[in-house]
Amino acid sequence: MVLKDISLEIRQGEILAVIGPSGAGKSTFIRCLNGLEKVDKGSVTVDGQPVTSFTSVAGRMGMVFQQFNLFPHYTAIENIAAPLRTIKNMPRTRARDRAAELLESVKLADKASQYPSTLSGGQQQRLAIARALSMSPDIMLFDEPTSSLDPELAHEVFDTIQTLARSHMTLVLVTHQMNMVKNFATRVLFLENGGIFFDGTFEDLTSATDPRIRQFLKKIYP
Repeated sequence: MVLKDISLEIRQGEILAVIGPSGAGKSTFIRCLNGLEKVDKGSVTVDGQPVTSFTSVAGRMGMVFQQFNLFPHYTAIENIAAPLRTIKNMPRTRARDRAAELLESVKLADKASQYPSTLSGGQQQRLAIARALSMSPDIMLFDEPTSSLDPELAHEVFDTIQTLARSHMTLVLVTHQMNMVKNFATRVLFLENGGIFFDGTFEDLTSATDPRIRQFLKKIYP
């Protein structure tokens, strides 16, 4: 997917929702932000520092994927503690204590010794969020975090993201869930054919008269 005409600033504490039809470049956009996709032209910077690779922003950006990407051979607590030891060089006891705190924060304290395969989809996604938070990022990126979940399990993840929103952390949400956009976003991007078609508030989006936006909203937000 080729992105074009993407020029914007994401401000600290902003909650940016990225919406648009399939193939519009939403996932490519968010993967460019944290260096998972190479930028062939132009640049991405965080506080003036260029993003050249995923490792160049390690610890600054946390990423939560649609498919969880948990370590299947680790328990819930080790999914968090192991990266703290290997990436942050945290002592084993301290890493376990920090992992336990994060599990508590996403309401999974009682699942510490369980493996991902024994957890529900909503629990796995909350564990993935806790693991991303373990790096103490300034920015959290979410790529369709609830698209593979049924509504009840998705609600569990909504609650966790809402807690992050209240903490004034900078969030970027790629989503088709318009209730998430309505409830959380301070700003909305509508991507179309690799470019920004709309940049504004949710209220401006829903009152827009542009036929393309009206057509899109009619399908996913009647």
